[in-house]
Amino acid sequence: MGVNLRDIAEQQDVSFESLAGKTVAIDALNSIFQFLSTIRDRFTGEPLKDSKGGVTSHLSGLFYRTSRLVEAGMTPVFIFDGKAPDFKATVQAERRKARSEAKAKWEQAVRDGDTAKVRLYSQQASELDEAMLGEAKRLLDAMGIQWIQAPTEGEAEAAYLSRSGAAYACGSQDWDSLLFGARRLVRNLAITGKRKLPGKESYVIVSPQMVELDRMLGALGISHGQLIIIGILSGTDFNPGGVRGFGPKKALDLVREHRTLDAVLKHVSWEFPTPAQTIFDFFSSPPVADVELRPGKPDPDAIRHILIDGHDFSEERIKGALEKLESSGSRKQSGLGRFF
Repeated sequence: MGVNLRDIAEQQDVSFESLAGKTVAIDALNSIFQFLSTIRDRFTGEPLKDSKGGVTSHLSGLFYRTSRLVEAGMTPVFIFDGKAPDFKATVQAERRKARSEAKAKWEQAVRDGDTAKVRLYSQQASELDEAMLGEAKRLLDAMGIQWIQAPTEGEAEAAYLSRSGAAYACGSQDWDSLLFGARRLVRNLAITGKRKLPGKESYVIVSPQMVELDRMLGALGISHGQLIIIGILSGTDFNPGGVRGFGPKKALDLVREHRTLDAVLKHVSWEFPTPAQTIFDFFSSPPVADVELRPGKPDPDAIRHILIDGHDFSEERIKGALEKLESSGSRKQSGLGRFF
């Protein structure tokens, strides 16, 4: 969801190796929701489940993908959303309605045997509840991976960590981190590898891509505040769809000509319940918290208890990822010893 700046943002391919030694503040809900929506049976659309019927797709993706990041030398820190701003309530209600409608279409697609629509609508119907989020946090604790509860939007806190220098970059599929002022945005961290093209029996290789905010602003000849205006015109989580008739390129042209939000609004029809200034102010100065980033150490027994005892994962399947985590933990502790 959120804003889409793909048409005006210069993205650079980066390797996992180039991010070694770097702390990446990851938008937790964005990543975990991806795991929940993509790790599914291709014919039924059902997520992975344990013998008791509990959904495990989010845990599987979180465990194996995060272990891969750690093996590459990164230090991931997951940022969870706090309380959404009041003016997001309408959008959240619309999303719940859309998921309900997608569920009905998914069930019909299963009855029709239409695998393409099964995949599409099952992903759209995915729902991440509080119990799943609690499980994700417990698993991260066991893995020795730090997580932070943001005061409000997780991407705002991740961007703050990036601006303060505590984190090298934000990790998310969404572009909103840039509107919140993240110095760097890394996309595709959670979906690197082969990816099926929608509606086709063919695949592409997806690699991480990075956008550097200052470089992007310099290339476009705009300020960060003007980028926020472009995002608002194009559509954000707080005004989905944006102003009628505007995409990023057309919004860029208008902002270059009129420069300020007040001047731009004189040339568009604002049809959203939330004032544009309110959205602008939220992106410019969202509630954030000062937190201390600290290294963690994996607890293999706790991981086994959560995954094997609690959700029927096999010892053999998790063995490799466990070894990656333990090896990385040993390297970090050794490095800390030399530092002190």
